[in-house]
Amino acid sequence: MSETPEYEIARFLRQLKWLAVIAVAVWLVWLLAPILTPFVLGALLGWVGDPLADRLQRRGFSRNLAVAVVFGAMALVVVLALVILAPLLERQVVTLVEAAPEYRDWMLQTALPWLEHRTGLDLVGWLDAGRLSEWVRTHWEQAGGFAATLFGYLSRSGVAMVAWLANIVLLPILTFYFLRDWDLLVERVAALVPRNQIGTVTRLARESNEVLGAFLRGQFVVMIALGLIYAVGLSLVGLKLGLLIGLIAGLISFIPYLGATTGVVLAVVAALVQAKGFDVQLLVLVGVVFVVGQMLESYVLTPRIVGDKIGLHPMAVIFAIMAGGQLFGFVGMLLALPVAAVANVLLRFAKERYRESGLYTGEHAAVPLDPYVDPDSVEQAASRETEAP
Repeated sequence: MSETPEYEIARFLRQLKWLAVIAVAVWLVWLLAPILTPFVLGALLGWVGDPLADRLQRRGFSRNLAVAVVFGAMALVVVLALVILAPLLERQVVTLVEAAPEYRDWMLQTALPWLEHRTGLDLVGWLDAGRLSEWVRTHWEQAGGFAATLFGYLSRSGVAMVAWLANIVLLPILTFYFLRDWDLLVERVAALVPRNQIGTVTRLARESNEVLGAFLRGQFVVMIALGLIYAVGLSLVGLKLGLLIGLIAGLISFIPYLGATTGVVLAVVAALVQAKGFDVQLLVLVGVVFVVGQMLESYVLTPRIVGDKIGLHPMAVIFAIMAGGQLFGFVGMLLALPVAAVANVLLRFAKERYRESGLYTGEHAAVPLDPYVDPDSVEQAASRETEAP
């Protein structure tokens, strides 16, 4: 039975209302982004810990006891990490501060002259104190405006620091409540879904949960593993700042290629300054550490831990993070990958519905087309059936 024009108009109006609801939600996220950071982090941590709390409940624990056990375990992991890493990182920072004059001399005496020779620009001259003071006198008005802007930024930074401290205090509290009430929140959201769409929404929610679980939990383990591999490897080959550089490279490895690229650049600069020149053996060993780390990530860690459920291309990951940061700031960067993973599930569903629609097959298709069947062979078979008596 064909659909009437009235039904088509009503369906279009329903879709328009849902688009309006989504637009309002996005606008609210953009408006409230400065205060949403602890809530987003708390929700993500609560979602990560909920499966373990559910498992404990199935073994006879009450919900409150299960949540207390999971929350305590998460807090213990954070405390142990701080206890173990804080002294090591403190020594690395002290080493970096002590080596700061060497990095300055290397920059002025080696790096900038090399760039000048390659580009023809007078880079060292711009760092001369007399030239800088002359530039400030010449552009005093602009410099005064810049200074006012800088002091204004510093004053706002003080307020931002207080806000960050408040967020740190709020994070464990919000995490506990999200963890305790996660199933209740899911039930309340499910109760709002139209009953005629509950099957589709349930399927999409289940697939999104699997994709997010594979990515967030798996990627977190991969980040920690890569950080340890880089840190231990660089320290063993004799790089003084190897621990700090390795952890930085591991923690930002959730952005494809950025972690390894940043680690290589920092490690090469540290090796050049440490050796006061080209130490071929140290540079080769640094390269070996990152090559081994990338091979372990590509062939062992990511396939075994993350798996292939995500289906996000590295360029899509980079674009999602950059777009989220541009639109919603730090909150957008936190939400970028979960939103991209869910959007990928929705796009697969939309593609599936499109392949089943009359728009793809044609309203009067005589022969259903299999996407893996040659269309020419289908047309020949149809013509033979037509010519048969």
